[in-house]
Amino acid sequence: MYSLVKSFKQVVIVLVAVLLCSSCAQNFLPSASDNPWQLLTIPTDATIADVAFTDANHGWMVGTNETLLETTDGGKSWEPRELDLGDSTKYSFSSVSFSGQEGWVVGQPSLMLHTTDGGKSWSRVPLSEKLPGAPDTIVALGSKQAEMTTNVGAIYRTQDGGRTWQAMVQEAVGVLRNIERSADGKYVAVSSRGSFFSTWEPGQAAWTPHNRTSSRRLQNMGYGKDGQLWLLARGGQVQFSDPGDPESWSETANPEFATSWGLLDLAYRTKDEIWVAGGSGNLMVSYDGGKTWQKDREVEDVPSNFYKIVFLSPEQGYIFGQRGTVLKYEQPA
Repeated sequence: MYSLVKSFKQVVIVLVAVLLCSSCAQNFLPSASDNPWQLLTIPTDATIADVAFTDANHGWMVGTNETLLETTDGGKSWEPRELDLGDSTKYSFSSVSFSGQEGWVVGQPSLMLHTTDGGKSWSRVPLSEKLPGAPDTIVALGSKQAEMTTNVGAIYRTQDGGRTWQAMVQEAVGVLRNIERSADGKYVAVSSRGSFFSTWEPGQAAWTPHNRTSSRRLQNMGYGKDGQLWLLARGGQVQFSDPGDPESWSETANPEFATSWGLLDLAYRTKDEIWVAGGSGNLMVSYDGGKTWQKDREVEDVPSNFYKIVFLSPEQGYIFGQRGTVLKYEQPA
């Protein structure tokens, strides 16, 4: 009888182990069939914040510690460029944008640079001491035209190369975690604590506040290819809005439930191909608009959190991490 009971217990233990393993397997994503990301070696350990190109081969990266890097071979290699900013302040560059050969850089504390010759020379644009917040993002819109945001949600536009700026909203929205602009000029901003988000469209006098979609605090938000909003919330949650209606959202998804580290940024390469990045080298991709996900395990050993993904075109993309970590998108053969 004892041996029979012992055998039964062993069978039960094995069955429980099988069930647990099956459950764990369902919580982990399948590996992506291709790894299109190449780890670059760049001459800095600063944290890169943004990238922009004047043409297919010539581009610029900016980051902390006044980091300004230039490439002339399509992003394969990068060289540092020094700027004399006229004072002893140590600036952190947060955004760069070009329209042809005209480009802009903004940073903190309160800095704006402008070039009309592709970056051969840069001039400093004076900013008002009454500017709400510090410059956060800049978008080049055409000859002498650009749009700037601050870290409290002020939006300004210039049409004369930065000599004068027009306020696009009557009041700032408050300290922000992040702010992102759509291709057609709309903005979405997440509050510093992730407790709510706000939207703005051209022609509106003020930001429109919105409650978050769940009890989980917001981590990041942005726009998809068709104008719909996406959001990342604490705990690795992903959600997409109904296009044109920021109050109507799809069901919350956890691309890989078993991973405990957070998701930090999301970007569309095409309308259907979406990349999501996060802590501890976490990188996932969906090829069907977010319905199913795969994991790029080839980059898991990169010792960095991936906090920003930038696609300048379907063929040109970058992922930024800490201490000079940069991944470059390479089109699969």
